[in-house]
Amino acid sequence: MTAVEVAVHAHAALGEGPTWDARAGRIVWVDVLGSRIHTYDPASGRRTVIATEQHVGAAKPRAGGGLVVNLRDGVGLYGPSGSGDPFRWLHREPVPGRRANDAAVAPDGSLWCGTMRYDEAPGGGTLSRIAPDGTVTAILDDVTVSNGTGWSPDGRRVYYVDSPTRRIDVFDVGEDRLPVGRRPFATVEDGFPDGLTVDAEGCVWVALWDGGAVHRYTPDGALDRVLTLPVRRPTACAFGGAGLTDLYVTTARTGLTAPHPMSGSLLVVPGAGEGLPQPEFAG
Repeated sequence: MTAVEVAVHAHAALGEGPTWDARAGRIVWVDVLGSRIHTYDPASGRRTVIATEQHVGAAKPRAGGGLVVNLRDGVGLYGPSGSGDPFRWLHREPVPGRRANDAAVAPDGSLWCGTMRYDEAPGGGTLSRIAPDGTVTAILDDVTVSNGTGWSPDGRRVYYVDSPTRRIDVFDVGEDRLPVGRRPFATVEDGFPDGLTVDAEGCVWVALWDGGAVHRYTPDGALDRVLTLPVRRPTACAFGGAGLTDLYVTTARTGLTAPHPMSGSLLVVPGAGEGLPQPEFAG
């Protein structure tokens, strides 16, 4: 059995979006409903917590330092620590009843950010591309729970999850760097696909909400590995550590009457595979 360890003991209501910040040597993750951004340095054990004024769907490293954040009312920027630039909006578009969810940085340094309705109304969410200058391009405007997004190692494919469909879909990346040719890549029967990451072999790892596991799919869509977890609601996964070999998994407690003691914590599976370096937001 693969060893699952607790990297950070926490009681996050909805832990999400782990990302390895190679510049700082730390994992960045969020508690969506707790309005918190967490960081963890596995070498030193150092942790930080940033409180946000709104529910936060994702936080990703910026090329110049600091973080880009997907918040309830739009996308904003935190400057590097001590820079005197604590926060500013890059794109603000509040919609009553809607919040931010997962996001990912594309190979070109743009942010692909998702939204969803609090009541999870079908078609109430979106997927958009935010350029470093704040220009917005609509990718999808009829999703329900916009979730995991990731690119193949060569950047020619993009994978995407709208959780209630129980599918991972795949697109080709067109000449304008926008997706074309959406089609099913893999279907999940036990639980709902949530956040995902792509490894150095081009395999897709996806956390299964209410499935208590992380699945790995080969580039042709075949399930070839199952990591069983003690928690019912893993939410997302990412490779981290010095060699990008450790798989970090965020988890949730929300909606559970008797959550496992590890629910809400940041978990890690040492030596699970080999990840890809993740791009930083170019803004």
